[in-house]
Amino acid sequence: DEVSAPYWAAAADHVLTVARCGRCATLTLPPQVVCGSCGSTEPGYEFTAVSGRGVVRSFTVVRQSFLPGFDVPFVLVDVELEEQAGLRVIGRLLDGVGADVGLGTPVKVAFEDLADGIAVPAFELAT
Repeated sequence: DEVSAPYWAAAADHVLTVARCGRCATLTLPPQVVCGSCGSTEPGYEFTAVSGRGVVRSFTVVRQSFLPGFDVPFVLVDVELEEQAGLRVIGRLLDGVGADVGLGTPVKVAFEDLADGIAVPAFELAT
């Protein structure tokens, strides 16, 4: 939709962006109708690039696929980005099920190119 279009356009270029509230500058993803930090109902979000570096806050191994195109098993990670405490993004861990991953493991953004200029953010272990 028109709200998320800048996010997906940046992802197609392999750039991770998050929404920044125009009132209080708090970062959020996805953008909400009301800013969760300052309560503004007119947050005037602007998407801004972030490093994509963070740590694993939680993870799970998905063993059953409910949608076509998702080969199982895969690791799904909940990552807290370094730009702001509590700024979290969920994505696949591209290193696979055998990767040495746990709470606090450093990761960095990577992208999975799907088709027709569409890419989705994912993560890989940071070195």
